[in-house]
Amino acid sequence: MTTPEAPSTAPATPTTAPSTGSPATATPADAGSAVSRRAALGPVGLVLAGGVSVQFGGALAVKLMSRAGALGVVSMRLLVAAVILLLVCRPRLRGHSRTDWGTVVVFGIAMAAMNGLFYQSVDRIPLGPAVTLEVLGPLALSVLASRRALNLVWAGLALAGVFLLGGGGFSGLDPLGVAFALGAGAMWAAYIIFSARTGRRFPQADGLALAMAVGAVLFLPLGIAESGTKLLDPVTIGLGAAVAVLSSVLPYTLELLALRRLPASTFAIMMSLEPALAATAGFLILHQSLAATEAIAIALVIAASMGAVRTQVGRRKRVAPEA
Repeated sequence: MTTPEAPSTAPATPTTAPSTGSPATATPADAGSAVSRRAALGPVGLVLAGGVSVQFGGALAVKLMSRAGALGVVSMRLLVAAVILLLVCRPRLRGHSRTDWGTVVVFGIAMAAMNGLFYQSVDRIPLGPAVTLEVLGPLALSVLASRRALNLVWAGLALAGVFLLGGGGFSGLDPLGVAFALGAGAMWAAYIIFSARTGRRFPQADGLALAMAVGAVLFLPLGIAESGTKLLDPVTIGLGAAVAVLSSVLPYTLELLALRRLPASTFAIMMSLEPALAATAGFLILHQSLAATEAIAIALVIAASMGAVRTQVGRRKRVAPEA
């Protein structure tokens, strides 16, 4: 799905006050600039709300794992989200080619694997470091897609952050949890690729609803095998539904609304803040504090992700003709 760039507004030029000492009056350009700034705060707020929802949903999922296990929580999240999206979108099942269905199935597999690996990770390491390692997947995809020398700087900055996060060898973090987080990052990159392909082949959010259903069907046996009848507990069902709404339904809806009025480059930069939001959620809900080196490591990865996005945006601006 492509998003139109927000129209740029010329900077407001201040007016000179009359010699009588009366205050300066606002010009139409001043008013237009103020309205534009206020309008931009709307979609930015939606993206921030979506990010907060995702990370606090992840923190709630960590608490739920003691009742239903990591695989059980993923199964419930995917199942509830799939049911809600199918009821809201009501996707058309006929008229799609074999390639269309192949794309949406791979998208569903990537989505399920991304969630499953990430939840296995946060079951072993704190939420902030887990999201920081996971975001390396989209960052690597951005660097490889750009093919610019400057992106090697951002990649080195991210690696420095990962080195600090692991204390020079990840001795302070569960190695299996680290491996799961890195695997989730790889699946996140695949999710981005096949999300775009699915969006080109299916209208609206039909492809997302179908892919969510595919992921739920594939993951449900794993959740049943691990948790069994625990998934039928009313409290577990209620908490699982809350995780699904906070981690999937609500953020997807908010991001969809935001992308209609927000440049994709700005959206990508704001997504780079996910590790910081995750660390905040982990501290407030799970009481997971960060050491100074871990906080610096997260900041380095965020800076690298933002820099990679800004590099791509700057390249597009240089290629485009000047207004």
